[in-house]
Amino acid sequence: MMASGFALFDTAIGRCGIAWGGHGVAGVQLPEAGEPETRARMLQRFPAAEEMPPPPEIEQAIERIVALLCGASSDLSAVALDMDHVPAFHRRVYEIARTIPPGMTLSYGDIAARVGAPGAARAVGQALGRNPFPIVVPCHRVLAAGGKIGGFSAQGGVITKRHMLAIEGAKLNGAKPLLDGGGVFDFDQGLAVEHLRAADPVLARVIDTIGPFRMQLRPAPSVFAALAESIVYQQLNGKAAAAIFARLSALFPRGLTSGRLLRTSEEKLRGVGLSRSKLLSLRDLAQKAEDGGIPTFGEIQSMADATIIERLSEVRGIGRWTAEMLLMFRLGRPDVLPVDDYGVRKGFAIAFDKSELPSPKELAAYGARWQPYRTVASWFLWRVVQQATGRKAMPLGPAKEEP
Repeated sequence: MMASGFALFDTAIGRCGIAWGGHGVAGVQLPEAGEPETRARMLQRFPAAEEMPPPPEIEQAIERIVALLCGASSDLSAVALDMDHVPAFHRRVYEIARTIPPGMTLSYGDIAARVGAPGAARAVGQALGRNPFPIVVPCHRVLAAGGKIGGFSAQGGVITKRHMLAIEGAKLNGAKPLLDGGGVFDFDQGLAVEHLRAADPVLARVIDTIGPFRMQLRPAPSVFAALAESIVYQQLNGKAAAAIFARLSALFPRGLTSGRLLRTSEEKLRGVGLSRSKLLSLRDLAQKAEDGGIPTFGEIQSMADATIIERLSEVRGIGRWTAEMLLMFRLGRPDVLPVDDYGVRKGFAIAFDKSELPSPKELAAYGARWQPYRTVASWFLWRVVQQATGRKAMPLGPAKEEP
């Protein structure tokens, strides 16, 4: 496919690419491992194209893509695509796929029927696997039979597909909206509970009292957005923090991104209720995100827990506890024990009939028997506090504000 120019641009899922020619968008590129890889992929796909500032109609398409990937309402149906060299069957498939609204899905078989080729689900899958225009032609909204996620050829594969669906609030088989990591944990929750029962008789009694493990992952369009929300919420009650974060988000109707935050004046940011300390933390987070210090959602999936904690703790206002909350509630990591969290320590004291809270060191030593499911054990300890006090108790935060 011919293209005269291309450009890279930042989105909530990483740095994407777009190429254009005389008939519209010639191709869209989802993020590769990093910016150099994304640029190299664009040059490979469009060797005659030159990297340059996009013309107005392409700039408008970029803005709509960025807004969509931030979770905003954004219509891409009017974006002109150059399909001159696209096979006729593929073109029909792409035209049907473009009619699927955000938050909805079709199956490969559904599209096959709509293009007048029942039984051609495999051919539809092959066409979507070669889709030159991901996002604009939303192949991520097409699933396998029975609501199964199906394949995805972009960097990160199915994880990236799930994340894009999560941003749009898509549903599978009438289930709750997909969240980060697909809204489900990547480990067998029943096996985790049985392991904890066998490893610790006291925790077994807690599980019997509390009932099933029902921890839920929380949605976020990007790692940056999740961390920004965490900073705002630190040391505030939930209602006040929610109000401030809502006002902050309202400043960015097309989505809160690092670049937009850095371009916003201190006066506007302080006007939503941010303290100077939180403002400095948010700006430091945004600058590190712009410099590549904050991993994208795709990048963070392959990183070890300890590496994530080390990387994120370099940001002002983010310490170990905040990083652990992201690991647990955003990424669904199974083996995180936040030993500094007051709620976990209090739950342990109640469950084990201790007159004093365990020290972080004591909790870490005892909790070794819960590996590799310390996240699940922590959730049950939070629930112990909730049951004892009648108040929501997860998480309660560290003993003092993070550095």
